[in-house]
Amino acid sequence: MLFNSIDFAVFLPTVFLLYWLVKDQNLKLQNFLIVAASYLFYGWWDWRFLSLILFSTIVDYLVGLGLLIQNNKTKRKILLWTSILVNLGFLAFFKYYNFFLDNFITAFSFFGKEIKASSLNIILPVGISFYTFQTLSYSIDVYKRKLEPTKDFLAFSAFVSFFPQLVAGPIERAKNLLPQFYVKRTFTYQLFSEGVKLMIVGFFMKLVVADRAAIYVNAVYNNVDNHAGLSFMAATILFAFQIYGDFAGYSLIAIGTARLFGFKLMTNFNRPYFATSVGDFWKRWHISLSTWFRDYLYIPLGGNQVIYPRWLINIFITFLVSGFWHGANWTFIIWGSLNGIYLIIEAVLFKSNNKKIINVLLTFILICFSWIFFRANNVNDALYIVKSIIINPGKLYIPSDNDVIAPVFAVMAISILLGTEIKKEYFNKSFSLAENKYPLVRWGFYSCILFLILYMGVFNSSQFIYFQF
Repeated sequence: MLFNSIDFAVFLPTVFLLYWLVKDQNLKLQNFLIVAASYLFYGWWDWRFLSLILFSTIVDYLVGLGLLIQNNKTKRKILLWTSILVNLGFLAFFKYYNFFLDNFITAFSFFGKEIKASSLNIILPVGISFYTFQTLSYSIDVYKRKLEPTKDFLAFSAFVSFFPQLVAGPIERAKNLLPQFYVKRTFTYQLFSEGVKLMIVGFFMKLVVADRAAIYVNAVYNNVDNHAGLSFMAATILFAFQIYGDFAGYSLIAIGTARLFGFKLMTNFNRPYFATSVGDFWKRWHISLSTWFRDYLYIPLGGNQVIYPRWLINIFITFLVSGFWHGANWTFIIWGSLNGIYLIIEAVLFKSNNKKIINVLLTFILICFSWIFFRANNVNDALYIVKSIIINPGKLYIPSDNDVIAPVFAVMAISILLGTEIKKEYFNKSFSLAENKYPLVRWGFYSCILFLILYMGVFNSSQFIYFQF
């Protein structure tokens, strides 16, 4: 079920009313309703994949209980590896089986040997990369004794399947989200107001910014042979805002929806295109995933507490794996590797300076260059785009009369969005229209946003970009 669909427009208020009308706001009944609603929400795509979530939930719940009573180091490691193998096993099979098979066959063909093997018609379960990482972090934290395992299976099931962030994050840590299922939740106007406002901005970012920009981006990137360098540059810049509006928009809708039910999720984006370095960018972009890789891969590898060359290798490995996490395609691996190389170069050559605007522009250019590989349909397309930008600027693609308003509206929407973001980044937060102390200013801002959604929004129930991961 998509956030930007009629189905969700019916689903959300129905669940919301049932949830808060539970007699005496009974905690067990509310948690049960969350689990039932979450399974309905996820099963709307394909009910068969509900078994994966249920199996993963049962395994990690039992692993947690086992780690609670087990002190033998060997047996504790066996329990941990059970969780790791189950979660990553699902991920490897559904997401990477055909990728590894195809590349294995290709590798042997270089030696003049042909291997006959058939790829499987595997459907990728929506959000599998997100909920497997979420449950896996629970098992690891319990193993390291950083978290007390829960004995409440219903609360744990709600934590794993919580529908607002189930399919595209934020990837919540158990220490933050799980305890919220233990305490009684009461309806307050403040939480309701905060949730609705976040959702409004989120829908604006998705329907207006992302989906308007997508019209131009798709026209160029899906027909690379018909375009030249200037068009690719324009499409890449628009894609930078498309993916930000799409994913940050999803995160705001998820966080806002959670607020409606009395939950607080972590912030997932923090004005990433104002970053003054690539390292700063990754502290602002998809924060829940960046911190996950930091805590469960980068630090276990040794982080920066190792010899200098090994530290640089740790950085590269982390971003290489991050790229691979995003998809079974060499374009994502190159994208992750590029960001790893950026960070290594920054660590070796550059020191901070006071030229903030120049640093922001340079960082944005570097990030946009890496987005080429992220968005391109394949490596050949990506290399053709890079080559065209360098040696063949050509003419700028101007859409047909029917589509000409798409990039214009996207730029207008981006300008409005950036206007509020600039105030947050460079001035006191009280200058923000969205958080202004005067109700007339705040509601005037949200009224304008609602108008823009209705007037410029693309209501075609397009899937969020990160659903493919």
